[in-house]
Amino acid sequence: MAAAASLLSSSAAALRRLSSAATVIRSAQLKKFDRVRRFATAAMSTSSGSKEAPANNPGLQPPAEKDPATKGYFMQQTMFRVKDPKVSLDFYSRVMGMSLLKRLDFPEMKFSLYFLGYEDVESAPTDPVKRTVWTFGQRATLELTHNWGTENDPEFKGYHNGNSDPRGFGHIGVTVHDVYKACERFERLGVEFVKKPDDGKMKGIAFIKDPDGYWIEIFDLNIIGSVTKDGS
Repeated sequence: MAAAASLLSSSAAALRRLSSAATVIRSAQLKKFDRVRRFATAAMSTSSGSKEAPANNPGLQPPAEKDPATKGYFMQQTMFRVKDPKVSLDFYSRVMGMSLLKRLDFPEMKFSLYFLGYEDVESAPTDPVKRTVWTFGQRATLELTHNWGTENDPEFKGYHNGNSDPRGFGHIGVTVHDVYKACERFERLGVEFVKKPDDGKMKGIAFIKDPDGYWIEIFDLNIIGSVTKDGS
């Protein structure tokens, strides 16, 4: 009986060792598979040309196959709702250096639109209607929408900026000559920072907030290439 019990104990121990060894092997295989999968995914992104090639971006329409009807389309505006236009106009003109390209007022619906950008307003038409058309012909403008009365409403809590749950919209971006000098100036002007240039892992990129809490990414062309090199 003692011999049988000893034999059973030895067999059980052997089975446990085999099971443990199998677990280790299986774990190693999974890790190897994961490494291979990650490598294959990375390789896939450049196996058929640049990362931007349609072959590497499912769903992307090749330039040669784009609908001719879309020729001439361009990105014209991004719209922010703002609480107080006086505060927002001060920020975007004095702090960010933008100009007011056009203002549209709609008394019956009680709201106004302010179109801002970096265009030379001296070249804008003097005729109000033609100036509207000129404004809508400029690229990458910022449209501020003011619903009348929010600036004096004590119950108004502001707008969602997209960066708190539920997250959606993220930010706009502005190119500057020198991100560090720009941020030193922003700091002197009392601008609120989300991220200063040397915060976090991505050095040389900053994020600031406008008066309504919308995020603005700040970068320069001398640094952005090296900052994003690993992702290129």
